[in-house]
Amino acid sequence: MAAFTKLGRSLQQRRTFINARVKWVGDPYLDEAVQREKNLKQLLSLKDRIISSPSKSLPLSSLSLLKPLVNLHITAATFLQKHPSVFQTFQPSRSLPLHVRLTPQALDLHKEEEETIHLSSPHRNAAVQRLTKFLMLTGAESLPLYVVDRFGFDLGLPHDYVTSLVCDYPDYFEVTEVNDRLNGGKTLALSLTSPRKSLAVSEMERREGNVNGSGVKKGLRIRYSMNFPKGYELEKRVKNWVDQWQDLPYISPYENAFHLGSSSDQAEKWAVGVLHELLYLLVSKKTETENVVCLGEYLGFGTRFKKALVHHPGIFYMSHKIRTQTVVLREGYHKAFLIEKHPLMGMRHRYLYLMSRSGRVKKRDYVSGIKRSNRSFDAHNSC
Repeated sequence: MAAFTKLGRSLQQRRTFINARVKWVGDPYLDEAVQREKNLKQLLSLKDRIISSPSKSLPLSSLSLLKPLVNLHITAATFLQKHPSVFQTFQPSRSLPLHVRLTPQALDLHKEEEETIHLSSPHRNAAVQRLTKFLMLTGAESLPLYVVDRFGFDLGLPHDYVTSLVCDYPDYFEVTEVNDRLNGGKTLALSLTSPRKSLAVSEMERREGNVNGSGVKKGLRIRYSMNFPKGYELEKRVKNWVDQWQDLPYISPYENAFHLGSSSDQAEKWAVGVLHELLYLLVSKKTETENVVCLGEYLGFGTRFKKALVHHPGIFYMSHKIRTQTVVLREGYHKAFLIEKHPLMGMRHRYLYLMSRSGRVKKRDYVSGIKRSNRSFDAHNSC
């Protein structure tokens, strides 16, 4: 931090961003990457709830309760009908109502995911490291569970990560009760039991260390890679500002730099560093904008995350596909495909393939026991 003190408060407080509109231009490749996973998160969430039941099935009558929990935009009954290659209905006995369970193909895929990813020691250890670094951003070392929950899927954590992962690493994590900064009440939080300084190295610092061969140094002028869609050009005055901004010292996202003037260029470079590291930690290198905003508000960034995303379209892309807004780390993709594909992403793409097979049977008059014309079913299970 001494290196930054030498910069003086004049640099720390200075704001030179010009009053110009940074235009948004669609990127068809990254939009495709987002669109490809339409309904995947909801399907896997529903799958996990079904498989978590002792009977590995759920009554159809309970589906209305699941709609808000798995963030479905249509009725659960309709969602099941759209994916007959993943879900099937059956009647356990004449005295019991219809239930839903996974198809044999989906169940096999789930078992393979559990064995090769979530129960694998190397992958579990890697997930622990990602979760630890996530908690360490800005030196926080503790976040409410409702914030962590938002990123669980994108961090590649098991759906029941508190009981199946966190509890197995008491040297790393503990669940505590804290005061919620946003609403002032008490809430449960996931905290680190002790600092993990060896993990407080960002991806940007790691790359610079590899290039220089001299380890991580403070105050380096690390520049971000910029990628724009074909035909996109920044206004000249915006481009000049970005070039100057790139030459500002890099502050680690694992440091607390809230002492910087909140509207200064230096503070924005730090905010961009936090966002860059956050997205790099995610197995998909993307997440919903709402998740980023929630984290930023809790940490104390206010609207600075939003401004950083708008000011730097060469680093971040905001897609408006699949009924939400998604932030994508541009450097994580080559056209529509991840450059570094985590094994879990390969597994998720196999679920996508299984989902695509549903289209071959959706023209049938019924789907695994649910008749499309059965109005009484829809009436009793509207959700």
